[in-house]
Amino acid sequence: MTGRNNTTRTDAKSWHRRQLFFDKAGAYGVIACSVLMTILLFSIIFFVGRQGLLTFQAVSPIDFFFSAKWEPTAGAFGAASFLAGSLLTTLVAILLGAPLGLAGAIYLAQVAPPAIKKILRPAVDLYVAIPSVVYGYMGLTLLLPFLRDNLGLPSGFGIFSAGVVLAIMIFPTVLSLSADAIHAVPSPLEEGSIALGATWWQTLRHITLPAAAPGITTGIILAMARAVGETMAVEMLIGNTPQLATSLFQPTATLTSNIVVEMGNTPFGSAWGNSLFLMAFVLLILSLFLILLVRHFSARKEAA
Repeated sequence: MTGRNNTTRTDAKSWHRRQLFFDKAGAYGVIACSVLMTILLFSIIFFVGRQGLLTFQAVSPIDFFFSAKWEPTAGAFGAASFLAGSLLTTLVAILLGAPLGLAGAIYLAQVAPPAIKKILRPAVDLYVAIPSVVYGYMGLTLLLPFLRDNLGLPSGFGIFSAGVVLAIMIFPTVLSLSADAIHAVPSPLEEGSIALGATWWQTLRHITLPAAAPGITTGIILAMARAVGETMAVEMLIGNTPQLATSLFQPTATLTSNIVVEMGNTPFGSAWGNSLFLMAFVLLILSLFLILLVRHFSARKEAA
C-alpha cells in the first residue's frame, strides 16, 4: 500500500514538472514571438523612413508637401496632389459609408428579428473578406458606365467613383463594430428611459447612441484607416493622373495608387524611388495616428 502511494506521488510530481516546463516554454515562446514582431515592425518603419527621408537631399520639404508638380524626369517631386487625393477619397468614403453603416448597425442591433440577424451578420462578415480587386472590377464594369451615361462624364474616373467603391468596402467594418457597440449598451439604461416616458427614438438618440459612441467612433476610425491604405480598388478607379483635382469627377491619384503604379519603374536609391518611399512613410504615420485614436477611444470606453 505504501509503495502505491509513493508511486502515485512520484507520478504527480513528474506530471507537475512537465506542466511547469510546458508553461514556461509557452511563455518564453510568446515573448520571443512578441519581440520578433516588434523588431520586424520597427525595422520596417526604420527602413521606409530612412529611405524616404533621403528625398530631402534632392527636394525641399515645402516643395514635396505643398507642390502639385510631379515630373520625376525633370526633378520635380511635388506630392500635394497625391495627399489631397488620398484625403478627399477617404472623406467621400466616410461621408457615404459611415451613415449607412451606422443605420445598418441600428437596424441589426435594435430592430431586426433574430431570424434576420442570423442571416445578416454572417453576410456582413463575408463582405469584409471579399478582395479589394473584386470591388474595383465591379466599379469598372458597373459604376463608371453609369456615371458616363447618366452624368455625361467623359471617363467617370475620379475621386467620386473611387470614394463610392471605398464606401461600399468600409460599410461592413462600420456596421459590424457599431452593432457590437450598440448591443453592448446595458439594457437597464434603455429600459429606464422608456419607463420614464421616452419614445424608442428618443431613447436611441439620447441614451443608446451616446453610450455606444466610443465603439462607433472606433469603427469609423478603423474604416478610415482601411480607406487611406486601400490600393487596388482606388488604383482601378481614380484615374492615376498626377494632377491636383478641382472636381470630384476629375481623374487624379492617391499616395497608394501612385506608389503601386511607379514603384516598379524606379531605380532604388534615386530621388524618384526615395520619394515613393517617403509617400509610404507618410502612410505609415497616418496609420499610426489613426491607431492611436482608436486606442484613445477604446480607453475612454473602458473607463466609462
